Amino acid sequence: QVQLVESGGGLVQAGGSLRLSCAASGRSFSSYNMGWFRQAPGKEREFVAAITWNGVRTNYADSVKGRFTISRDNAKNTVYLQMSSLRPEDTAVYYCAAGLTMAGISSALTYWGQGTQVTVSS
Repeated sequence: QVQLVESGGGLVQAGGSLRLSCAASGRSFSSYNMGWFRQAPGKEREFVAAITWNGVRTNYADSVKGRFTISRDNAKNTVYLQMSSLRPEDTAVYYCAAGLTMAGISSALTYWGQGTQVTVSS
């Protein structure tokens, strides 16, 4: 079992930056691929970014590539999402996930956080 708690969301102007954090507790954090998803109002949850268990490899959705950076600190059981050049269309609830494929595919075995709201004003 893995428990995930996101933080760092908020309101930011277009062009600004935010850093989301996801603190994990429970077993074997360092053995899981970790990722971020988001869900905007009226839309389905979508993949944002993923990082391998050892932090060596990352993958991003085309919509955030070059603007967002995912990283992790296994000593702190934490994964981060640095978001820059934010756009109004980035507004969504952002969810941390443990146990997904690097292509961003989740399953019944994926653990989820409760989400943190990010709002980007124009």
